[in-house]
Amino acid sequence: MTKIGIITGSTRPGRNSVQVAEWVKSIADKRGDAEYEIVDLKEYNLPMYAEPISAAYSQDYQTPEAIPWSKKIAELDGYVFICPEYNHGVTSALKNAIDYLYVEWNNKAAGIVSYGSSGGVRAAEALRIIMAELQVATVRAHPAMSLFTDFVNMNEFKPADVHEGSVTTLLDQVNAWTNAFEPLRNK
Repeated sequence: MTKIGIITGSTRPGRNSVQVAEWVKSIADKRGDAEYEIVDLKEYNLPMYAEPISAAYSQDYQTPEAIPWSKKIAELDGYVFICPEYNHGVTSALKNAIDYLYVEWNNKAAGIVSYGSSGGVRAAEALRIIMAELQVATVRAHPAMSLFTDFVNMNEFKPADVHEGSVTTLLDQVNAWTNAFEPLRNK
């Protein structure tokens, strides 16, 4: 069965990304079309990227924490990124985790669920550019939540009902694209 990772985009104390990831997973688990799992960046404890050779040219990782991260991303067929917006961009933790790998990301599909003061849309668009370089196709559907209307006091996630339909559309697209890319991943 197709395996989709729901990747949290923040590691800071008090982060909201786990709440959003759990909500997306609760919607996904009702579907029965794939195995969904939350992949929490914080659990991988990746130090700032300092590999001697770019992952585009070598998967002989020297950073011990990179090895389980590589294994996890490689075993997944597609992704849903939970993307908070920090200073109009992706979080440093998410960008750092992405930069550790290259071939593990290739020929897969991803969706983006963002949040921030303006729905996190600037961070999501930045993430699309990053994903394109890694040969990851991002789908069009994009649930974007506001810290002001979808969170109580900016920290208790209470999404508007309309967002569930957007997440369902995103998952439809991620699954369709993930399955379409299977021949590329398995060549």
